[in-house]
Amino acid sequence: MPVYDYRCIDCSTIYDVYHKGKEIVDDIVCPSCASTKYKKLISVPAVPLGNHTHANECSADESCESGGCCGGACGLN
Repeated sequence: MPVYDYRCIDCSTIYDVYHKGKEIVDDIVCPSCASTKYKKLISVPAVPLGNHTHANECSADESCESGGCCGGACGLN
């Protein structure tokens, strides 16, 4: 289900709209003032990293040279 971010032109509220399949203009209503005037914002998609352990939890036998993110080298910490 796609999620789009919008900014209300009338009151400047930023809000998300969840669309079932594609963007439907009738669903885009500001939750604060009920305005239908909006600007679509560019948002960053959520990207699953696949590894649920944190970089600072590397065990002593794990090597940071293996391409992992030990010690914050990748900037994701």
